Amino acid sequence: MTARMSADDRIIIASEAVIHPDDLHEDFIRSSGPGGQNVNKVATAVQLRFDAANAPGLSERVRVRAIKLAGQRATKDGVIIIEAGRFRTQEQNRADARARLTALVAKAAEPPPPPRKKTRPSKGAVERRLKTKAGRSTVKKLRGRVDSD
Repeated sequence: MTARMSADDRIIIASEAVIHPDDLHEDFIRSSGPGGQNVNKVATAVQLRFDAANAPGLSERVRVRAIKLAGQRATKDGVIIIEAGRFRTQEQNRADARARLTALVAKAAEPPPPPRKKTRPSKGAVERRLKTKAGRSTVKKLRGRVDSD
């Protein structure tokens, strides 16, 4: 599933999952990744906050699944927090955080799997299983002590 940006910077993932730019809040923090002395001076890591619980672009099903899939990254209030600091520039980290959020919401927007159909083993399979069980039982009985009458 590919997300696309519309003219007003909305991220359209599916018909029931659209992320509005107003729902995103970005904070820039110091990164612990690569960058040498620059790491101590420049805030290149991004902390992206997405209020999934109150996002108008998500259906109820997608909202619940997104918060569940976020796991530890979701707060009790339903805010998903994604930290991205793999790269040395703010722009790359911003793009990484948005891509990860998009992937999470896309996974939540996937349709549920079809229900499992119950199956039963065939009559022949049951008979073969019981026959091998009986054979193993006989072998094990013959391993016992021999009675001398």
